Amino acid sequence: MAIPMEWQPRGVVGAEAVRRHSPVGRFRPEPPLDALVEHFWTIAWDLRDQPPRVGETLPHPSVYLVVEAGRSGLSGVNTGRFLRVLEGRGQVAGVKFLPGCFRPFWKAPVRTLTDQILPLDTAFGPEGAALEADVLRRGDDAPAAVATLESFLLARLPAPDPKAHLARDIVARILENRDLTQAEAVARDAGLSLRSLQRFFSDYVGVSPKWVILRYRLHDAMAH
Repeated sequence: MAIPMEWQPRGVVGAEAVRRHSPVGRFRPEPPLDALVEHFWTIAWDLRDQPPRVGETLPHPSVYLVVEAGRSGLSGVNTGRFLRVLEGRGQVAGVKFLPGCFRPFWKAPVRTLTDQILPLDTAFGPEGAALEADVLRRGDDAPAAVATLESFLLARLPAPDPKAHLARDIVARILENRDLTQAEAVARDAGLSLRSLQRFFSDYVGVSPKWVILRYRLHDAMAH
């Protein structure tokens, strides 16, 4: 069972306003999914008789599985801004995969998903098509919705992939080490040539190491 965790927004514009008006839940996965999933998340809003609100984020180098009535999908890395108008009443549950760690599920280069949102039936077949109804059936019970997503992933748990963990670790070093401001420095740190690192990121992360560096440094600037 996933464990509730504190929401620490990064890359979310107006995060405090989102926190006030839209209850947000974050849940840490337990083994074996903790090696592949950063967290599960839920958000709910009720803006009936209120003006719509615009949510804006600068997305992370992660793949997301999102379940929302009529809008569910598998989202690759979004290289631009993500804008969403919230109105009426609604709820979303989702999965944020660790950078590089959706590749073992997908069994194809993650760059094929970049800036794409695939319907769940396209991404996962008939069981993907049924996932939306299974999650939404849980209503406002966020832990139950998360448990449904957990079961869905556990049924598809891929074989261990050391390359996915390497991609995850390299991206984590870019996040944590603000001195890594050039792709060449990241390649040296990882013991790879620049070209090998670029090919590796295209395959496993879906974007270039330069893009990851620039995005995380922009997140840092937003935080300050």
